[in-house]
Amino acid sequence: MTNLIDLGFTLLIIFMIATPLIQQEQAIHVNLPVESHRPAGEAGQGRHLPGYLDRQGRPVFLGQPPRHGAELGPLLEEAARKSKPPVINISADGAVPYQRVITLVDEVKKHNLAKVSFHTQSPN
Repeated sequence: MTNLIDLGFTLLIIFMIATPLIQQEQAIHVNLPVESHRPAGEAGQGRHLPGYLDRQGRPVFLGQPPRHGAELGPLLEEAARKSKPPVINISADGAVPYQRVITLVDEVKKHNLAKVSFHTQSPN
């Protein structure tokens, strides 16, 4: 019985530490566009590199530290050199002009990163 209590407290501590780290990823708030229906397939597995376009259309890639503007080239170059390149997850604010999103996708493709996904909101 004592072992189960110890296990319960250990899991509680792990979740208390992990929760702020998970919430930190969502530090950039964007108003995502709404999709018409949920895709049938599952999300791809592997490493993901989250990228955001804020309301002003400025690209930000999260990492340690977050990268902006001209710093994106070296980050994408480094990601392309890996044996398994990451999936680039793009979350763009719904108010951002479409051209800004395409410009970011072009920059990603210049570095031969072919796997790109776009985040949307599901209609509630």
